[in-house]
Amino acid sequence: MKKYAVLIYPNFSLQEITCLTSCLTVWFGEKIDIIASEKKPCASEDGFSVMPDKTVDEAEVGDYDCLILPGTIFPLQPLYDERLIDFLRGGRNANTLIAAISSSPILLSKAGLLEGKDFTSGCFMQMAETFSFVEKEHFVHKPVVEDGNVITGIGMFYREFAERVLNRLGYDVGDHFMDTSGQEFTEEELTFYWSDEDYKEFLEELKEFEGK
Repeated sequence: MKKYAVLIYPNFSLQEITCLTSCLTVWFGEKIDIIASEKKPCASEDGFSVMPDKTVDEAEVGDYDCLILPGTIFPLQPLYDERLIDFLRGGRNANTLIAAISSSPILLSKAGLLEGKDFTSGCFMQMAETFSFVEKEHFVHKPVVEDGNVITGIGMFYREFAERVLNRLGYDVGDHFMDTSGQEFTEEELTFYWSDEDYKEFLEELKEFEGK
């Protein structure tokens, strides 16, 4: 069984990763560990409070088949969080797939995980030019870039990012993954039925609630 984790930090973007994480959990039944610097609620950019399962001191990048990093509108806070960056540095020699979107690739740059690798990012170019650890010659301005064990993406291409990561992990997501643009649907296609087995399971669950 594969193991997955999401690394979070203040003002992280749920929107950029939930296309990926919901598919892993709802479609494919996987569990995802939430990791942060401290074992306390961490607020997303839109105000959702998330409690980590583990701290960076209780986990290692190599423990997981895939580590997912959301973007953040305030990347300086995690960038100067040495515990978090040290945690990422531990993944230099790991076989873990690293999936980072939006501004989060700059965290990988500081941790040395992007040395010699092509990457993309949603961070502003002035920020990339400010920090000497960012290898600007490898900054590729494309929606999603895959190089070795690292997949990076720009935040507005969260669907394409999710699709690339899921494909890399071996999941079959079809030919039109979450893309309904330009499609017309019949009334029949927009009418939904459970299978007999799922309906039976629903009725059994309903009994529990009706008996309360």
